[in-house]
Amino acid sequence: METIFYSMNNALCIVPVATLRKEPRHEAEMTSQLLFGEAVELLAAHGDWVELLCLYDGYTGYCMRNQLVEVDEAIALMDQVPLVNTWSGVMMVNDVPMHVPFGSAVPGLQNGEAVWNDQWIKSSSKLVMEGAYVFDEESIRQIAFSFLNTTYLWGGRSVFGIDCSGFTQNLMRFFGKKLPRDASNQAMVGEDVGFLQEARCGDLAYFDNEDGKIIHVGLLLNDHEIVHAAGKVRIDHIDTAGIIHRRSGERTHRLRTIKRL
Repeated sequence: METIFYSMNNALCIVPVATLRKEPRHEAEMTSQLLFGEAVELLAAHGDWVELLCLYDGYTGYCMRNQLVEVDEAIALMDQVPLVNTWSGVMMVNDVPMHVPFGSAVPGLQNGEAVWNDQWIKSSSKLVMEGAYVFDEESIRQIAFSFLNTTYLWGGRSVFGIDCSGFTQNLMRFFGKKLPRDASNQAMVGEDVGFLQEARCGDLAYFDNEDGKIIHVGLLLNDHEIVHAAGKVRIDHIDTAGIIHRRSGERTHRLRTIKRL
């Protein structure tokens, strides 16, 4: 297939959630997602697909090219952008309503409007937040609990379906704290918390398998409760050995380390 390079190097997601795949075909594994308004660097086009780099976390993949709108670098590289702070909100995109998920970005928004190339975005002031939330227990619980009962989805990053590291990554974005995409890389960020008894709300707990590889992450609410994506986003018990399923009593994940951002 002929590879075509773009004339503009950057784009934004123009659908509620766009799938990133390992290869440029629908049958390929989903590796991650873009939320509405997230910025990417365009690497190359492959027919109906484009290879891209997510500017927020450095993740690469292939996305349908018609789910993106090319924009100037100045818009794509905006650092602090307004985020949608309701579970699902309605924006007007070229005068057509679109339901966008919690955590969607709206770069370039001024007085409730943004222009992305040929796309005109209109948003209610009640739908988005400017700046970061204060990183305190009340706000942490508020954001984390907004994801409760969201179904688990490998590669998912939204309230419509999410995986464990997608949950912690997007939650922390509301507080201006940037995390990598995968749990194994997230575990390298922050300061070590030596003992579970020293944990506080907002610390991240990581879990490994028999080979010692980090395979899971969750957010600690205190020294005995954790909220994490396992089947769905749920609250379970935790002790020094790991996670205990709240209803069945089954031990499900082995604790490896705790980090504080």
